[in-house]
Amino acid sequence: MTAATEFLPADPLLHLLRRATYGPTPATVAEIRRLGAKGWLDRQLKPASIPDATADALLKRLPLSGQTVAGVRAKTKQYSWDAMFELGCAAVARAVWSERQLYEVMVDFWSNHLNVTCPSGDVWDSRPDYDRTVIRAYALGRFADMLKVSARHPAMLTYLDNRFSTRAAPNENYGRELLELHTVGLGYSEADVKNAARLLTGLSVDWKSGVYRYDAGQHATGAVTVLGFRHANASASGGQTAAMALLDYLAMHPATAKRIATKLCVRFVSDDPPASLVTKLTKVYLDNKSAIAPVLRALFTSAEFSASIGQKTRTPYEDIVATVRTLGHAPEKTGTQALKALYWITEEAGQAPMAWAPPNGYPDVASAWASPSGQVIRWNAHLNIAAGWWPNSLLRPAQPLAAYAGNTLPPTYGALIDAVATRLVGRTLAPEHATALATFYGKTLASPLKASDAVAGWAFPYLPAMLLNSPYQALR
Repeated sequence: MTAATEFLPADPLLHLLRRATYGPTPATVAEIRRLGAKGWLDRQLKPASIPDATADALLKRLPLSGQTVAGVRAKTKQYSWDAMFELGCAAVARAVWSERQLYEVMVDFWSNHLNVTCPSGDVWDSRPDYDRTVIRAYALGRFADMLKVSARHPAMLTYLDNRFSTRAAPNENYGRELLELHTVGLGYSEADVKNAARLLTGLSVDWKSGVYRYDAGQHATGAVTVLGFRHANASASGGQTAAMALLDYLAMHPATAKRIATKLCVRFVSDDPPASLVTKLTKVYLDNKSAIAPVLRALFTSAEFSASIGQKTRTPYEDIVATVRTLGHAPEKTGTQALKALYWITEEAGQAPMAWAPPNGYPDVASAWASPSGQVIRWNAHLNIAAGWWPNSLLRPAQPLAAYAGNTLPPTYGALIDAVATRLVGRTLAPEHATALATFYGKTLASPLKASDAVAGWAFPYLPAMLLNSPYQALR
């Protein structure tokens, strides 16, 4: 049985690209070899400094995806899902074609951690604004700041019912998820939940405008204790300040630090992350007052990360995105049909961006996605995308064989397979795997390759598709 590490190139630069982006491309490989790991990481941690013309142009085709609450209300009908659907398409477009790859990966990470399901009827007007002003604004900033902004956003307050919470009847949903999912994890008491819910009353949404407002008249006063946090909570006018103090406390709680460090290790290192790295990153998080960039820098430069080749598998969403990136397809020149099609493909694969229904976000471990039906869906998508069957409006290389194997026709089937594998998955295949691909075409590795052969024409897309179906590509 082939070990997972044997499917991937033992190249630390390619390892970093496979984990910190949605998949290597020839351009990103050239860039990281020019800048080195440190230079590349430094650049990615400052996304605003990276020109992003292709992604910016695509977003102009999805104008609702970046709208404010008022903007969505002005441009769509009440309870329309148009803006949320555009936001999902925008997420796919950015994941595939943005130059700010680490930033986009972290946007996805935080969208899962502070999940507000999209599409979801009650956040029809606020979900794009939540993406822009909460997740994207703080994805590489301080978690404490993101947490506080999320707690005062109409999307979160609606999704977890805090807008319906009153001093007479505090709703415990947000208070519970704030503790269990957003911060410390399990270990709280029911009294902690009740006190958190009381302190969060008054954080609400204006029913007329749909934007956040603090309603002092609905704030439940009186002393509270939550996991060691104590506040007199003496006045309704000071309720918002008291709630923000709780969120600061929770963001800097050691249990929160460990939980976020663990989730980052699961995302970037291993489904079963090493305790040594979790401990190290927990300290970095606390020492840097919940700033995420120093934690990522420590993670990607750690010995544990270097030793983790072969320990992560792409989720369905990452698989589809990586497929387009690996093949080098460009977006259609105009319109959004291909973007919509890619979104629908991720939906069919079970992981459309931001669409997980429960508040805990998509799982990020291989066992959650291991099913024969899901595998078949992804395999079909690989061939459809490689052959240009669907979406049929993506711009594929005019000469795919030349694009992946060079302008000179390789002399043998073995040379062809080696060339295409090196281009698409970064290495040649094990002999038995290369032999299996040649056998698919009824040939051996030594068989001469002629320009009139099917593999040099209509049957060529099956070769990249089979490579994309394999662990050489499936491993992150």
